[in-house]
This record gives sequence, C-alpha cells and structure tokens, in this order.
Amino acid sequence: MNTPEHRPICVEDILSRARTLETLQQLGHSPRHPLGQNFLIDPNIVRKSTELAQIAQGERVVEIGPGLGTLTAGLLLGGAQVWAVEFDQRLFEHLKNTLAPRANGKLHLLNADAVKHPLAGIPLDGQPFKIVANLPYAIATPWMDGVLKQAQLPERMVLMLQRETAERFCAKAGKARGAISIYIEAAFEAEPGHAVSRKSFHPPPDVESVLLNLKKREDAVLFPESTKALIRHIFTQRRKQIGAIIRKMPQAQMLADWLQSAQIDPRARPETLTLAHWLALDKILRD
Repeated sequence: MNTPEHRPICVEDILSRARTLETLQQLGHSPRHPLGQNFLIDPNIVRKSTELAQIAQGERVVEIGPGLGTLTAGLLLGGAQVWAVEFDQRLFEHLKNTLAPRANGKLHLLNADAVKHPLAGIPLDGQPFKIVANLPYAIATPWMDGVLKQAQLPERMVLMLQRETAERFCAKAGKARGAISIYIEAAFEAEPGHAVSRKSFHPPPDVESVLLNLKKREDAVLFPESTKALIRHIFTQRRKQIGAIIRKMPQAQMLADWLQSAQIDPRARPETLTLAHWLALDKILRD
C-alpha cells in the first residue's frame, strides 16, 4: 500500500479551499501580498487551464509560482513534464518534500526569481514547450518581457492574469496599447480564454482575473533589443503625434523615412499604429 508520502499524484493534490487553508496552517505560512500569493483553490480552473493549453502526454510545461502545487498537480496528471520556478523558500521546500518525490522525475523545481529565470531553467534545445501559470500580477510585464528575450518561444501560453493586464497585453489600438502589446502581437495570437472569479483564490484578489490564451504565430517575430528600446522610447510620449516625437530624436531622418515608406500619418499617435507599421520600423533598423 502506498503511504501518503509515496502515493502517486492524484486529484486530491488539486487542493480545495479547505485543503489549502489546512496546508497553509500546517506550514505556518500566511499568503504574502508583495509576492502576489493568491492561491488557486478551484479545481475547475485547473481543468480549464490544462484544456486551454491542450496538454498532451509527455509535453514539456513551464510553470511560474507553483505555490502549494495545485496547478502543478493538474499539469502532472495531464501527463506533462513540469519545470517550475518558486521564489518563496518555504513553499519551494514544501513542494520539494511533498510533490516532487511522487512525480517520477517529471517535476523540476527551481528556487529563484521568475523575472531572472522566466523559463524556470527548462533546456532550450529546440524541443517544444508550453507555459501554464497563475502569474503573480506584480511581475507580469517584466516576466513577459523576459520570455520574449529568450532564444526559443513557447508554443502556447495560458496565463492567469489581472483582467486589465490581459487587456493591455492584447490591445490592438487605443489607450491600452503599449510597447509590450506590440512585442506580444508580433510573436503570438490570442485565442479564446476564460473569465475567473475572485472566489477561485485564497485570499480573493481585489481585481478580476482571466486566463489569457496565447498561441505562437507561425511567422513569429522577436524584435531585437535596439528596436524594442526605440519603441519603448516612442511610447514614453504616447499622447503626442508621432511626427512631433521623432523630430527631436537622433534618428529623425531615418524615422521620417519610416513614416513615409509605411504611409503613416505624422499626426497619428503611437497607440494607433498597427503591427505592420512597427514591423516596417524593425526592417529599416535591421537594414
């Protein structure tokens, strides 16, 4: 008979609210707000996350901030090999001592900062991987920027995010659009996601959440740092007309050529430009 320490991972490892509170009490651990520790307590959202990610047997998956391992267990039960990065030392030790020994070598844990290790140490060897994560809200943008700097992109990302952040990540045009929206749109396309109730977490967050579902484009483009830096600089003056912004920049003539060749109205504001416009800028910079 399997003892609790050695039994296979099962649905009971996808913790309910009661089991989450019990485990936290046993660990003497209170959720740390600065780390965005809102623990997932809804098995239906775990199931929805794995469904949207289309997890298949043997697939490689990166998880950010596994916490008590509720989503981790769902991924392992779906047949995935999981690379997970956890910043909190106590939670990392808990996972190392409870979940990892029962995962048959399919759970690879890293105790580190996810912004510095956005892919949790997974080998970038050309083999496909996905990211499924209940992402701490405070690190969403720098973490995403880190993913987009890697030598290899995930085939799909299913990310639990603050609704406002998800809308900004996928904004096509308008006030919500920013530099990060452009970087993401160049590499991924958004597919239908899922709304998530505040009651799906302990403690309940103050904001609405969604599962953002991103699939890598067949023609995915990763902007080099030089292009990204220029786009970021332009967006620091997002309320100004693009013609007025570039007039005072060192690359003014080159940028004027960009506006003309891409048929961009100099009176347009950065947030109204399409992905094609920014790709045209990248081409000029590369050439």
